[in-house]
Amino acid sequence: MARSDLAGLVQLVGHLSLIAVMIWLNMILSGVWQIFAMAGQGIVMVFLFTAMHECSHATAFRSRWMNRAVGRLAGAMLVIGPRWFFYFHQDHHKFTQDPARDPELASPKPDSAAAYCWYLTGLPFWISNLRVLVGNAFGRRHDVYVPVTVRQAIYTEARWMLGLYLAVIPMLVFQGWFATYVLVPLLLGQPFLRAYLLAEHAGCELGNDNMLANTRTLLTAAPVRFLAWNMPYHTEHHSFPAVPFHRLPHLHRLMRSDVMNLDRGYLSFHKRFAANLSVRKENLAEDG
Repeated sequence: MARSDLAGLVQLVGHLSLIAVMIWLNMILSGVWQIFAMAGQGIVMVFLFTAMHECSHATAFRSRWMNRAVGRLAGAMLVIGPRWFFYFHQDHHKFTQDPARDPELASPKPDSAAAYCWYLTGLPFWISNLRVLVGNAFGRRHDVYVPVTVRQAIYTEARWMLGLYLAVIPMLVFQGWFATYVLVPLLLGQPFLRAYLLAEHAGCELGNDNMLANTRTLLTAAPVRFLAWNMPYHTEHHSFPAVPFHRLPHLHRLMRSDVMNLDRGYLSFHKRFAANLSVRKENLAEDG
């Protein structure tokens, strides 16, 4: 469980360097190639979510201030208040896959082809984030997972974030940069993050008694593991959330035989998930 500033900085510099490279490609390319560059830029930008997630556990770095600073940077990119997310995510870990108490299940997993496609667009994610941020900024949200004693701090965080957007976005629009280097890349990249996140728990056992059964680990390529801060080892993370991201591969080797939901890649998962939706549709048609 030893945390490391060095490991966190190496990971962060690598991630930010990828973003810089993709922005550069977005600037110099044109036509179809620029669209690909925008998508690539968006993917590495939205996967800062996994950096924020790690920072919410205070395991990305040993230094507390570094966890806070990087969490705020990533949260600002994704319109997520990092302090609000801490409490949301804390209850997700406490009540994983509990339909009554896991806040991630407040928005049900896709149960039809149409819902699956809508989910993958990422639009529900952006709409939800804006609703949460604005609601907190106006002091109207009273989420059960946010302690009453910290609500004012959550509201203040949201107001600062809205102020930042109101100051920065008009300047980017005036320069003609907002759509090309922020909005379109984020919209193109978000479906990849949605596809990644859906695989963590969808189709796993409901109930929070057994982390080995209600969470999924995916064996995927090294670049994906890097971009996701090793979170494809998700069963390992949920079983021992105090283990930092850079030690999850070692933890996986120790407990691999105990992982009950082990998939070989995201394409394999989504192929099976989509097939199950088709079977469900056929069964509903027969019942009708």
